[in-house]
Amino acid sequence: MRKKDGHVHTPFCPHGTKDTLEMYIAQAVKEGFTDLTFTEHAPLPKDFIDPTPMKDSAMDYNKMEDYIQSVQEMKEKHKNDIRIHIGLEVDYIQDYEQEITDFLNEYGKFLDDSILSVHFLKINDRYYCMDFDEKTFGLMINEAGSLYHVHHIYYNEVLKSINSQLGDYKPKRIGHITLVNKFQKLYPVTFSMLKIIEKILASVKEKNLELDYNVAGLRKEYCGETYPNSDIIYLAQKQKIPLIYGSDAHSARDVGKNYTHYDLLRNRY
Repeated sequence: MRKKDGHVHTPFCPHGTKDTLEMYIAQAVKEGFTDLTFTEHAPLPKDFIDPTPMKDSAMDYNKMEDYIQSVQEMKEKHKNDIRIHIGLEVDYIQDYEQEITDFLNEYGKFLDDSILSVHFLKINDRYYCMDFDEKTFGLMINEAGSLYHVHHIYYNEVLKSINSQLGDYKPKRIGHITLVNKFQKLYPVTFSMLKIIEKILASVKEKNLELDYNVAGLRKEYCGETYPNSDIIYLAQKQKIPLIYGSDAHSARDVGKNYTHYDLLRNRY
């Protein structure tokens, strides 16, 4: 039986740890995984200005070839131990679809398995990195006018990412679709977003995409649940949408974390 961690970062991540690829792989093998996908944050569009203070949301464009070569070497070296897949976590940014498509056309042929995620939201002509920290999230609420409007903007952006035309190499998996809940213990959700979530799931199903079953939220102080949560997992399972476990590890020790949680919920439905 295959056991996969489909969302793992690397030392090429400027906001992660310097744990080596070998360390990530060793942890995956130790945890009994048969498959491991490295999904480093793809370089942002060249004309897009990273809104984070350190400008460290994604890998530098000049490191792409080193990244691909390094993972390819690990893929070959450990082929008898574990299946390693070369991937990226690609940011969907509505105003930059052509640049994203151009990037994927250049590098997509080297990729085995990738994720399309939304981290950046545009509110009143300014971009924010939505999951950067709780202070930034609070600023976004103030700028948007309410928590509801932030959620509305986020889920609409996720829906746009699913329906976007990014060429032949568009990622087949949609990342952490409820990331907007990262700070929910500070900003409790008192309203329902079920209608748009149902639209998201319907579009995922229609386009034969997968969902990232991301356990990173369980490790976040102000979240305490997976992305997506169990209610949405139930709806996805009813539609037979593939849910791919992702640790979203930015350090080797987090590879495979909370896999039992995924196993239990997946089998419950």
